[in-house]
Amino acid sequence: MKALKYTGFGLLALLLVLLVWSLLEPRFYEVRRETAAVPGLPPAWEDQTVALMADFQVGMWMDNEGTIRRIVRRIVEERPAATLIAGDFIYHRYEGSEREIATAVDLVRPLVEAQIPVVAVLGNHDYAVRTRNDAADPQTAAALREALQEAGVQVLHNEATALPAPGGAGPDAGDALYVAGVASSWADEARPEAAVAGVPGAAARLVLMHNPNAYEALPPGTAPLALAGHTHGGQFRLPFTPDWSWMTFAKEDSVHADGWIDGYGARGNRLYVSRGIGMSLVPMRLNCLPELTLFTLRRGG
Repeated sequence: MKALKYTGFGLLALLLVLLVWSLLEPRFYEVRRETAAVPGLPPAWEDQTVALMADFQVGMWMDNEGTIRRIVRRIVEERPAATLIAGDFIYHRYEGSEREIATAVDLVRPLVEAQIPVVAVLGNHDYAVRTRNDAADPQTAAALREALQEAGVQVLHNEATALPAPGGAGPDAGDALYVAGVASSWADEARPEAAVAGVPGAAARLVLMHNPNAYEALPPGTAPLALAGHTHGGQFRLPFTPDWSWMTFAKEDSVHADGWIDGYGARGNRLYVSRGIGMSLVPMRLNCLPELTLFTLRRGG
């Protein structure tokens, strides 16, 4: 009986430690450095860095504004050639979203002030869509998009834009790197083919989306580097089993939760999914640190 009692106390203590740590873990973050091959990459972009963030979820109870601000400061220190943000700026937990929108814009403003080009897409929460069956709120999304663009963030909606070449040269035919941005899937506005159609010919491009499920609809060879968020990496991951999270058991469809995703999508395309920064439902993460990803671009096929 004593052994059983001590075992019970031990398990209870372990659960308490895990609970406390899961509340603390979102206050830290990991910088992941990846190398990505982009066919046709102009010489001006060779070995340049592009930063990726996702899933701020501003407005959720006990949200993660402090970590977002630290990550933004780190990006300013790193001086990447561009920063991409893969949606879900706000959580829209309460009626009205003016404060959340203002806070989200304030969080990214230091990037614009540092003259780092910032390109973004919107996610499902930016349309007040928390489950795929919710009706979208286009007014909230429009207000967020307008506020971000007024602050200097370019928000793409099934379209592409040319990034200015590092060093201040204009995005002419020889130096252009395009970003194709796919709109929100759960808001029923994602048009992946239209997004990449905005890239001329075989020009070098990155494809940015919120939900990785949109990646499946991209035609072959149109997204050699596709970037997404949405999953939070599972948010709760089992120790020593990095591919297993609560999503493994809770989701009925395929789960593409974290990092480079193999065996998914059309030939010639490659997908990376960020763990993001914020949280859903509960302000906790376990074995799933918030993430800033820095991609070093190389010319390749």
